[in-house]
Amino acid sequence: MKYFILLADGMIDHPLPGLDGKTPMMVGKTPAMDKLVKESELGIIHTTPKGYGPGSDVCNLSILGYNPNECYSGRSPLEAASMKVDLKPDETAFRCNLVTLSPGEDDIFMQDYSAGHISTEEATELINSLQEQLGDEKVHFYPGISYRHLLVIKDADEGLSLVPPHDISGQGIRKYVKTDKNHEFLNALMNSCQMILSNHPVNAKRLSEGKHPANSPWFWGQGKAPSMQTLEEKYGISGAMISAVDLLKGIGVYAGMDVVEVEGATGYIDTNYAGKVEASLNSIKEKDLVFVHLEGADETGHEGNVEGKIKSVENFDQLIVAPIVEEMNKRGDDYKIMIVSDHATPLELKTHTDEPLPFMIWSSNNKKAAPVERFNEDVRTIKGIPVYEEGYKLMNHFLGRS
Repeated sequence: MKYFILLADGMIDHPLPGLDGKTPMMVGKTPAMDKLVKESELGIIHTTPKGYGPGSDVCNLSILGYNPNECYSGRSPLEAASMKVDLKPDETAFRCNLVTLSPGEDDIFMQDYSAGHISTEEATELINSLQEQLGDEKVHFYPGISYRHLLVIKDADEGLSLVPPHDISGQGIRKYVKTDKNHEFLNALMNSCQMILSNHPVNAKRLSEGKHPANSPWFWGQGKAPSMQTLEEKYGISGAMISAVDLLKGIGVYAGMDVVEVEGATGYIDTNYAGKVEASLNSIKEKDLVFVHLEGADETGHEGNVEGKIKSVENFDQLIVAPIVEEMNKRGDDYKIMIVSDHATPLELKTHTDEPLPFMIWSSNNKKAAPVERFNEDVRTIKGIPVYEEGYKLMNHFLGRS
């Protein structure tokens, strides 16, 4: 048996007045999922453990069958692993977003958590400049993809309270920037970075083109290197991770999965869908499980981009789900597909929420008779379907171990 986890990050949403009380999943054209759901096992999963926020880190660990209470130490160490940064015991990793801040009358506002989805080429030049001018034995900046980068600090202060920038889109930042002694070093570092970025030619060019400048870093998601079992050790299976973002790649590294690089994978709605499908179908020939992660629905949710989110749902269905099913059926292998989201990213809120999520599991040799015509948020209203309060336990069931 072969296994696919097809995950649309942040796809779950809330009904919108502008969509006649429907969600993007409800109005989007999803023929592939509509066909599968009629023959699928349906259920509900809680991916956010008690005591945690609904971040893509703990939520995706849960989906992959890991109990975050046992292995999670922070988001950024996972991203560091993807970037081949080997954290030493005295080092702490931080996510270093490039953002756009704008001044207001009595505050400074988070205008854009992604600096206009700045290109990787532009961002790399900016991060390299920060490293050249501010990097030393204590501080090191590492370029990542688009607006997502890494900061590593030796002997960092403990007890830091840092908030993700996408959680405060459009809000004033002053109440989120702590000024106590523990945060002094980070605040000073952010100010030094802002001086360099504000005068950088890359940002001058972006401003001349009417684009948002990457005029500040934003540090968050800190942590030290975790300890995790591999999928082989935990479940006796091999795996491959297909994703554009360092967080998921890092989870793949710690899980002992083959992390496949796909040219043109952007972590946005314009990603290389065909490349991801090809990588998935090639990987499943040798691996037991392939985890395919799409970020577009989450990003457009953070933007409040209704049409973009509808399109991201349709692309997931028609450009990922459909071709994988079509090719696997041609091959004639026994296989199972789980379709799920890691968390909701409602357009009205522009941030993640901790709420129960629908999932569907379709098997080529054990088809069910589901009482629905479409896969969307309404699955959660079906009575009698299984509910996984501890999300990591779903993996055992998916693999046929329970």
